[in-house]
Amino acid sequence: MSEDTFFKPIDWLPGGKVRFLDQTRLPQDEVWVETDDYTVVAQAIRTLQVRGAPLIGVAAAYALLLTTLTGDDTDIDNLRERLHRVSDELASTRPTAVNLTWALTRMLSSIDESATVTNARKSLLAEARRIHEEDIEGNRRIGDNGAQLLREQATVMTHCNAGALATGGFGTALGVIRAAHVDRSLRHVFVPETRPLLQGSRLTAWELARDRIPCTLIVDSAVGSTLRRGLAHAVIVGADRIAANGDVANKIGTYQIAVLAHENNVPFYVAAPTSTIDLSTSSGDDIPIEQRSQDEVTSMGDTRLAATGVGASNPAFDVTPSIYVTAIITENGVARAPYEDSLPRVCTSEVPVGG
Repeated sequence: MSEDTFFKPIDWLPGGKVRFLDQTRLPQDEVWVETDDYTVVAQAIRTLQVRGAPLIGVAAAYALLLTTLTGDDTDIDNLRERLHRVSDELASTRPTAVNLTWALTRMLSSIDESATVTNARKSLLAEARRIHEEDIEGNRRIGDNGAQLLREQATVMTHCNAGALATGGFGTALGVIRAAHVDRSLRHVFVPETRPLLQGSRLTAWELARDRIPCTLIVDSAVGSTLRRGLAHAVIVGADRIAANGDVANKIGTYQIAVLAHENNVPFYVAAPTSTIDLSTSSGDDIPIEQRSQDEVTSMGDTRLAATGVGASNPAFDVTPSIYVTAIITENGVARAPYEDSLPRVCTSEVPVGG
């Protein structure tokens, strides 16, 4: 993969700051934020300046690290108490994505053996960098594993944004697309706009154009006709949480795409790191679905779209039952039904790409 197609939306800077791309300003403006304040990162996660399940895990790890660089903690027990308090605050910012609590748990566990504040800071820095680097490397393996499932000169459809912008770098669903583009097995990508916040048109199309990957933007309501006409050979999406039975929580609208893909005999693939698999959640019925402000539906920026007084429901995610999921692509291999058997295997060891 050439250097110009490798993109990191977040990084740790020497001197103790986090630098991240404000995704709410794309595609018009590429604005980077530098901060040493964990509350700025927490607010960025809450307001979707930083978004995507793997990325908010990385961001939360860096945010927790920032808390050790402020304050006057000299006692390790006091520091641990403060870190747990901040961890709870960060976990509440986006409740659906399991990567968030997964990263925070790893960070807190990394200082179990630390006897001093100085040692704890070193351990937290090392763990945060490790989480970030593992995500990037895992995304590359997801890309390689998924590209092998696509036919030659494939045309694919994706939904929302599961690219470099949603991860530590490279991407999950778009990681598969990037890998397939490099080995010339990809011809074209269809990108639904993804209302209400247009992550498809604002973010995914921006990434694809940046990497010179041919794509066509379509309105969300054109998904069915596009699949029925045979214009897409596969659908590839990301995930915010995958239950033990293979049910998948992803951006609202994913469920209907999966049903339409099934109806039209188009394979429906989910690309996600094993950190997104939550074996403690038995099915999608148990996944909490974040409810966001109705203003995101009734307005576009400062322009109101609906009549004054009209309310809206705005669930950020829906759940796709596992019966519509052809396969789940991870960094450790490809899981297929029955997912109760295959998902624990990919979480603990590498399996063949064929499942």
